[in-house]
Amino acid sequence: MTNDLEVARAAAEAAARQSYGKLVAFLAARTRDVAGAEDALADAFAAALERWPQTGVPQKPEAWLLAVARRRRVDAVRRRLTGEAARDHLRLIAEEMEARMVDEDLPDERLRLMFACAHPAIEAGVRAPLILQAILGFDAATIASAFLLSPATMGQRLVRAKSRIRETGIPFRVPERTELGERLDAVLEAIYAAFAEGWSDPAGTETRRRNLATEGIWLGRLVASLMPDEPEALGLLALMLFAEARRAARRNAAGDYVPLAEQELALWDGALIDEAETLLKHAAAKGVVGRYQLEAAVQSAHTTRRLTGRTDWAAIKQLYDALSVIAGSPVVSINRAVAIAEADGAAAGLSALDGLGDDKRLHDYQPYWAARAGLLARLGKTREATEAYDRAIGLERDPAVRRFLQARRAGLGRVEKA
Repeated sequence: MTNDLEVARAAAEAAARQSYGKLVAFLAARTRDVAGAEDALADAFAAALERWPQTGVPQKPEAWLLAVARRRRVDAVRRRLTGEAARDHLRLIAEEMEARMVDEDLPDERLRLMFACAHPAIEAGVRAPLILQAILGFDAATIASAFLLSPATMGQRLVRAKSRIRETGIPFRVPERTELGERLDAVLEAIYAAFAEGWSDPAGTETRRRNLATEGIWLGRLVASLMPDEPEALGLLALMLFAEARRAARRNAAGDYVPLAEQELALWDGALIDEAETLLKHAAAKGVVGRYQLEAAVQSAHTTRRLTGRTDWAAIKQLYDALSVIAGSPVVSINRAVAIAEADGAAAGLSALDGLGDDKRLHDYQPYWAARAGLLARLGKTREATEAYDRAIGLERDPAVRRFLQARRAGLGRVEKA
């Protein structure tokens, strides 16, 4: 019995991994009741863990789970509704139940569900968490931990977002070409936000955050497979793969932070880099250049150091010039200034940073002060560099990065004494 239970649990976990979002999307596509679909599917998985050890894993677990979830949803509607509303709702569900239960007859509605979760009517900050829950089945506590919110707060936001989908009739559809750009951006931003939360734990010590990076890539692969002709979907996946390829090199054996320029190239994942390069080439062939392709191209330029032994800073500067035009942000501006410093000298880079001084968003932004400190140090302006390092150290939350900045600051003192 123990072995049967383990087999059943493994089969249920595999079905959840491969089909959870597909089943939720299919169940919710017509009613727009995401929460109801999730509840029905949760009951179906509970039933599977109870019955599969006794009856064996069905030949088509996805179809079995869908059939049970449909029955549970019908039962729930019967208990909840009466009169004309109940009849209309039950008739809708009955139509769905007439479909033959085979895998091939179950359309993949996940992309439509993602567009619903990333609809402009949904609060921007909850789009990524909503996609993680609806497509991947993450619970509110896990999502809350990753996004640094309390489980109660995250749970409330997710409930409100699902209610908004149902009550306002947000459509489950891929937008028309004329409106696709903005809506696709929202989906890709949500996926990238999930990845970035996982990427913010470079050492992989926080399991939940590490899983988020993995799941962000998984979602990126899903969108790229469902929209293979969308260059920005390909560009985002390439960008995430370039970043993930360097994960093992971001910390040394002692857990200390290693900046990109000093990373051990042998630790970079060549297979992921090659896959990212292929995706980027396919995206470029579509003839439309966007933010994610340019950001991925910057990462590609960095990875050429594996082959040439040097970084093409002039090319990186040009890419940031283009990025600043189509997707200007403090992050892009700072990285552009760093590229200018490498290509044209520290004074030119510092001048570019000085030009950002009126942006109040940078006053408490660590990368700005760290970049400024580094350039001031290169120019021999020790006192100003020390002040900038102090500001960066005070703003940094990652202990490893803080130690790195402290070491750089201490190095200024040694130079000054010398």
